[in-house]
Amino acid sequence: MLCKTVLLAGALALGAFAAPIPNCPENENSYTAPSTDNKSTTGSITAAQLTQIAPETASCSGAPFPEECADATTAATALSKSFDTYGIKTAGEKAALIAYTLFESGNYKYSKNHFPGRPGQGTRMMAMPPFIAKYATAVAGADAVATASAAGGDAGLNAVLALVNSDDEKSFGSAAWFYSTQCTEDVKAGVAAETVEGWHNFLTACVGTTLDEARDTPWVAAKAVILA
Repeated sequence: MLCKTVLLAGALALGAFAAPIPNCPENENSYTAPSTDNKSTTGSITAAQLTQIAPETASCSGAPFPEECADATTAATALSKSFDTYGIKTAGEKAALIAYTLFESGNYKYSKNHFPGRPGQGTRMMAMPPFIAKYATAVAGADAVATASAAGGDAGLNAVLALVNSDDEKSFGSAAWFYSTQCTEDVKAGVAAETVEGWHNFLTACVGTTLDEARDTPWVAAKAVILA
């Protein structure tokens, strides 16, 4: 098991589990990059950097679901694309989203919920079905979501998830999409500032989960590697 279950009504997950989601804004069509206040901005993330941050990403050897696993090379390419697409510019933002997705997906070993196996929950941020539907609408279109949902029940939820797990770019892009469209400008400013307070506020105020020291480990590592 990746982490403890948090049974609160919500839209995201802890690792591969359900987590709460707050009343975040739904201005999905706009994004204003936070002021960096002279904080460092960075280029694309590399496979070597990801391996430094989380050595387990070096290989998919022994992955419990090999078809879901992404190694550092695959992950770095997809994450870098998502940063470009959604205007993720600062070291603090990149560190936060890398840490967030590493924790949620078990170091990129999972793209679907397996514990307890919740239908329709997944991508590298383990989003719950309501946010999967929003994200799928943004990247695949409302018609595709409507067609997938028409299957009904669990089959419909899984079909919508398949729209955003169909390739690595979409599956890894979910976190940057969520951050850029669902978090407030105050949250973004705190994340860009690279402070632990800003990181924790992202988790509690936007993701809507509880703090866990296990989440801080990849964030500290990601920040150190990106700023090196």
